[in-house]
Amino acid sequence: MKRYLAVFTGSPNAMAQWETVPEQERQHRQAQGVAAWKKWAAENAASIVEMGGPLSRTKLISKLGISDIRNHMGAFTVVQAESHEAAARLFLNHPHFTLFPGEGVEVMEVLPIPAG
Repeated sequence: MKRYLAVFTGSPNAMAQWETVPEQERQHRQAQGVAAWKKWAAENAASIVEMGGPLSRTKLISKLGISDIRNHMGAFTVVQAESHEAAARLFLNHPHFTLFPGEGVEVMEVLPIPAG
């Protein structure tokens, strides 16, 4: 089995639209989303290596030093699957973008560190 990093994405625009949903409806959708996410996790428990979690603010460290930046990464999970396609299929119709304001899930293989 190969390991895959799944990054849940969403733009500031999507979050701004979420904030315009009336409070009562937003709370209802949030409760539905949490229940659906827990259901997804239970159904895919055998494939989940690391549940991960939400991501906070980002700092970029480069030759120029440290700076605050924004990106579209909102959370992560690590899964295992036979193939990249199989890993991607785990996230079809995920509550991150069907109930919550997320926009997608990016899935990439975690490659072994090259021997040196």
